[in-house]
Amino acid sequence: MKNFDEIHEILEIMRQHELSEFELERGDLKIKLKKGGAVAPTPAPAAPAVVPPPVGGGPSLPTPPATQAASAGPEPDGLELAVVKSPIVGTFYRTSEPGAPNLVEVGSTVKKGQVLCIIEAMKLMNEIESEYDGEVQTVYVENGLPVEYGERLFAIKVK
Repeated sequence: MKNFDEIHEILEIMRQHELSEFELERGDLKIKLKKGGAVAPTPAPAAPAVVPPPVGGGPSLPTPPATQAASAGPEPDGLELAVVKSPIVGTFYRTSEPGAPNLVEVGSTVKKGQVLCIIEAMKLMNEIESEYDGEVQTVYVENGLPVEYGERLFAIKVK
């Protein structure tokens, strides 16, 4: 961080989004801010949840992060979906630049490491990559909308 203005901007984002914790890594610099309470160890990233396909199969309105773990395992019809969740708070973009085609669509086949979307946070564009080989079943967030940490972005039928 070159100056304290950036730290103040982070604190304002935490206040606006009612976050209790924020972590940022930039090169050799790592900042972790936590609001109140005792310092606890940083939890490991949660394993992707396997959830049933949504009704309609198309894009839906954004939903808040789940407060309980979703059931894991194949669905009765044999459809196993992995949910890609937002690793950060920011603005969700389906394209790499304005006017470009969407990076993925419902029905797109994706490979592990393929960019699914971009989340802009603090003027930085963060590519969100697939952790799975499979087919995109659902896009949960509309282009240009804000997303929270842990919010569902995509459902992928794992191959």
